[in-house]
Amino acid sequence: MGFQQAEFVTGAPTLDDCPPPTIPEFCFAGRSNVGKSSLINKVTNKRRLARTSNTPGKTQQMNYYKVDNSLYLVDLPGFGFAKVPKKERERWGKDIQNYLKNRETLQLIIHLVDARHNPTALDEDFFFWMASNEMPFSVVLTKADKLSGNKLAQSVSRVKKVLSEMNIEVPVLPCSAESGKGVGELRSLINDFINPSDELLPS
Repeated sequence: MGFQQAEFVTGAPTLDDCPPPTIPEFCFAGRSNVGKSSLINKVTNKRRLARTSNTPGKTQQMNYYKVDNSLYLVDLPGFGFAKVPKKERERWGKDIQNYLKNRETLQLIIHLVDARHNPTALDEDFFFWMASNEMPFSVVLTKADKLSGNKLAQSVSRVKKVLSEMNIEVPVLPCSAESGKGVGELRSLINDFINPSDELLPS
């Protein structure tokens, strides 16, 4: 996987609206305004592939991006944004949970946390929920360029400590959509989760 080509395919409000499950999928999850769209743009080398906004809560469906005709990157709606009506938040939560539990081609959940802050209670709840449901996931600390080397190392250690206290061991990667730090490692992680022996149907 060289991450040479990428295109927007569709926005899916529910699991039933997702494209046919024919190729591996990797979804980006996390709180609103944590930088999911920006990181997808950096991973794919397409500055305007995923729409970015300074207004949290703009992504309101599961946005599918096909990469190298071989996999999907999926931008999930952000959680925890108070200005979105409660009923809408609840609907998103149910739709996303249904997707995460039942999407057969989902290979890895990439959970984004802002490196400048401690994981929130919502982040920790999501860690625990994914682990309890035996879902493969990694934690990516975004906006790593905003911290010095020592501060970033402390941020990584804090997240690992939170995970360790839950008896969870998953990759924790610092990344920056601005500087490109960690993006190569994230691409390698995605490639590691693509099993070439999987007999998936061609797209």
